[in-house]
Amino acid sequence: MSEINDKLLIDVGSTYFKLCTVHGVQQHFRDFNKDIFDDLTYKCGDIIHNYKKEDVHVCSSANGGLSTLIIGITNSFSLKYATNIAFNSGINIIDTVLYKDIESSSIPSDLIDVVIVVGGIDSVSSIFNEKLFDYLEKVNYSNIVYVGSEKEIPYLKENIDNLVTLPNIITNKLHVEEENLKEYLTNLYQADIMGKEDIKHLYDITSNQIYSTPYIVNKTLPLIHSKFSVVDPYILIDIGGATTDIHYSKDLVDENMVTENEYDRLVFKKLGVYKSKESLIFAAKNNEFVYELLAHLKVTENIFDESSEKATRILMQLAIFLVLCKVSTFRKAYINLKLNALNSVIFTGGITKVLEQEEIEDIVSFFYKKILNSAHNPTIVMDNNYDIWTLGMNSEKK
Repeated sequence: MSEINDKLLIDVGSTYFKLCTVHGVQQHFRDFNKDIFDDLTYKCGDIIHNYKKEDVHVCSSANGGLSTLIIGITNSFSLKYATNIAFNSGINIIDTVLYKDIESSSIPSDLIDVVIVVGGIDSVSSIFNEKLFDYLEKVNYSNIVYVGSEKEIPYLKENIDNLVTLPNIITNKLHVEEENLKEYLTNLYQADIMGKEDIKHLYDITSNQIYSTPYIVNKTLPLIHSKFSVVDPYILIDIGGATTDIHYSKDLVDENMVTENEYDRLVFKKLGVYKSKESLIFAAKNNEFVYELLAHLKVTENIFDESSEKATRILMQLAIFLVLCKVSTFRKAYINLKLNALNSVIFTGGITKVLEQEEIEDIVSFFYKKILNSAHNPTIVMDNNYDIWTLGMNSEKK
């Protein structure tokens, strides 16, 4: 492990606490009947009390992250750019709306933490009209930010209460200008934490900013070769209790987007194994290949009704299969990855404590043969120590 000096790194997940010191990483299964702070200090107080607040660095995914709705003018620029920035800021995207289709677009039933509106380079005007305001009237949201053409700002401010305006994310050369929106979303995450009773108390043990775990993991990717034998291009799949994330290198996509990031992230909020178990099972039942996969694993669909170690293992394997389907050309999704070009797949998260490497290799091999009709087999790399996030935490401190 890279030298941490005398720092304590803590990751508060939806299922586990993880602590990293110079002596290594330890993890503790959370007690869901207890307040997060009380549970953490009860189980790890002896360690935490050895560190000054400025030497404790925390990331968390326990509050579920922020949800966003993005409204944009084009799929190829405004929606794609805003989606890219939101994912890389650790934000969960509930839906995207193409402005020309806004009148026929469904209204999200959930409370949206932040609506992002984007469109046009700065020289363009008369982009939006009453259609936008009529739609927003029906959406239940807490924050709204505009990051499109500056010529639209006066008109939008006049018609949308509490609108935050930031510099356009689309430059005149059609590149992404991401820092202002990324900083805004990161700060919004802090505000969200401060509104959650059981998480805001974490500031009692640290004087540093608490970051979202997916944001920290994305910071890890450029440093990954210092810790693992990984051959580019690769993806990192993080399967936890509430979500499944894929972090991938830009070599795996065909797109016209120019950003500073070499890596991007996708999140599947409903493909976790504990907190979102029901939606994972629902997704599985609606995949035409899952019953064949269950037969391959020598189980029946009755496994969905079980609560056992074996059932958890099967759900973990299904999560791998479903998430690979979602980013393959088999599905029309936000993005398709060139999975046949993959050389390595890194697995992290709770999955590494449940499945053996052979069980993961079996699923990946099944996916390539059945879905991609390919004999290609990328190398599987396991983050068995569950400490890949520590690389990103160290880079954030510097």
